[in-house]
Amino acid sequence: MIRQCSRRGFFSSVVALAAGSTIAVVRQHIYAQEPAPFRHIGMLQGGSWSEEWVKAFREGLRDAGYVEGRDIVMEWRPADGNYDRVPQLAADLVQRKVEVIVADGTIPTRAAKRATATVPIVMVSVADPVGSGLVANLAHPGGNVTGLSMMTSELSPKRLHLIKEAIPRLTRVAVLWNPATPYHPKIVEELKAAAPSLSIKLTFMGVETPEDVNPAFSTVRRARSQALYVIEDALFFTHRKKLMKLCIDGPTTNHLRTKGVC
Repeated sequence: MIRQCSRRGFFSSVVALAAGSTIAVVRQHIYAQEPAPFRHIGMLQGGSWSEEWVKAFREGLRDAGYVEGRDIVMEWRPADGNYDRVPQLAADLVQRKVEVIVADGTIPTRAAKRATATVPIVMVSVADPVGSGLVANLAHPGGNVTGLSMMTSELSPKRLHLIKEAIPRLTRVAVLWNPATPYHPKIVEELKAAAPSLSIKLTFMGVETPEDVNPAFSTVRRARSQALYVIEDALFFTHRKKLMKLCIDGPTTNHLRTKGVC
């Protein structure tokens, strides 16, 4: 079953799902009084993991009784925002015979699913798993993919409402999105549908590479946008410091709305 969870339960849920496919094997070795083998976990990311994320994940493993280097071998594969690398990174994990792949984001999960139909895949921070074609439905995903859903499609219009509540006089919002990310076009349409009732004019900026960021912010300034709505994406998370600096330094962008990347 796909889970929607709070931040508090996030890492414990990921670890539980990742470990679940190998627990039965470990128990068999315990009952036979044989040393348990190293469990082999692949970590696939379209962007890059923050130190806090990695630390929290390792703490979650320890809470579940697993220690990296003692009974867990981790294969870390970040694409650092270069989505062209993701399919090869997924294929590499399969070739290394990992027992489970933890895929952070929609594009990494899709690449992992295309790379293997047998290795269990735990998706993390996926916005719309059904709409992205990763699972059949939330109650019974089927196949080899399970994990956590951010329910971004349902929340995106609400977030626009929250910006308006925080800044009542807001009338112009720039939206940063990535046309290469499968669920982004759907969110763009939902934001377009929600904006008129809030008397907000949206300016959309499609960004697919780091080189597109500066030209996009030129568009923000020309449109005299008052706020920036960033749709979750590994590329934007990887370059979040640059985005924040451009917002702070911009002459007309005086508010910022960001969400973490999916």
